[in-house]
Formats: sequence, structure tokens, C-alpha cells
Amino acid sequence: MSIFVLIPVIVLGSLLLVLATFAVLGRFRGGKYLRPIAVGLAKVPLIGRGLKKASMAKLERDNPELHRAVQKIEAFGTPKTPEQAQRMLSLLTPTERRVYLDAVGAETPMPEPTNRQQRRLVEKGVKPGVQPTPKPVNRKRSR
Repeated sequence: MSIFVLIPVIVLGSLLLVLATFAVLGRFRGGKYLRPIAVGLAKVPLIGRGLKKASMAKLERDNPELHRAVQKIEAFGTPKTPEQAQRMLSLLTPTERRVYLDAVGAETPMPEPTNRQQRRLVEKGVKPGVQPTPKPVNRKRSR
């Protein structure tokens, strides 16, 4: 058997291994470990354009209003001041604005509590990062 016969087998096997790794990372913890890899791949020009085109096509199929809103926002560019952000949102129809703000609100994750005190505050319904007012300490007066 020649080495040239094994080259396609090795290439196909390595591609299958990469595909299986992506599938496992995508399923494990909701794709938490696949996201940084996808962000890194998106920085490569050819792959980034392909990923963007594919995601926009899926968005157009799934949610046409959000697709139109995203197209208008990309055409406007990145706002640098609050006035520009207001102007950008005024370009959208009320339906597009509502869908866009819902999508942006759902995209920003809530910070997870890191220690026991923060977890207890979340259980009580106190927003993370907001300290509750301390209760006054009852001290006995000395006579």
C-alpha cells in the first residue's frame, strides 16, 4: 500500500474529527465553549463573510422583521453618542424597534452570582450589584 492512498483517508478522518469536536462543543453547556472558537473563526475574512451570510439568511427565514431591522442598523453604522443611537432607532418602524430591542435584551446575559451572599440576594429578589440598605444596629445605652 502506497502512502498516497492513505492521504485522502487521513484528510477525511481529520475533517471528521474536527466536525465531531464542533458537534460535541455545540451540545455541551449550550455551546459555551464553541462561541469563542466561532468568534475567532469569524475574524478570518473568508470564513467570517460566509458565517455572516449564513446567519443573515437564517435570520431572514426565522424572523423577517428582525432581519430588516438589523439591515437598517448595519447601514447606519455604529452609533458613538446617545443622540446617534436615538436617531438610529428612529429609522426603524415600531414593529422592527420592538423586535430589535427584544432581541438585544435577550442577548445580554445576567451576571451569575459568584459567592454565597450574592446568590442569597438573588434568591431574595435583589438585583445583582445593588447593595441593600443596612439594618440599624440596636445598641444598648450605658447609663
